[in-house]
Amino acid sequence: METRVALLSIIVEDLSSVKPLNDILHLYSEYIIGRMGIPYQKRGICIISIALDAPQNTISTLSGKIGKLKGISVKTAFSKIKSN
Repeated sequence: METRVALLSIIVEDLSSVKPLNDILHLYSEYIIGRMGIPYQKRGICIISIALDAPQNTISTLSGKIGKLKGISVKTAFSKIKSN
């Protein structure tokens, strides 16, 4: 199956959505290469980056599920390189 490397950029503005976010990420843990979270206390938000290697439809599905959570914004950047 063809996979792509992608980066999800997530901003959490409603901290009550952190648990549902982590639950979703756990379901996709086999595709996660790495994760970095930065709490920005001055603004009361969290900034999270998730590096993935997964099929494009899996990445899009994950991004869509995260984007439906209250108080969360997500953007996805894809690598142009595809692998089998």
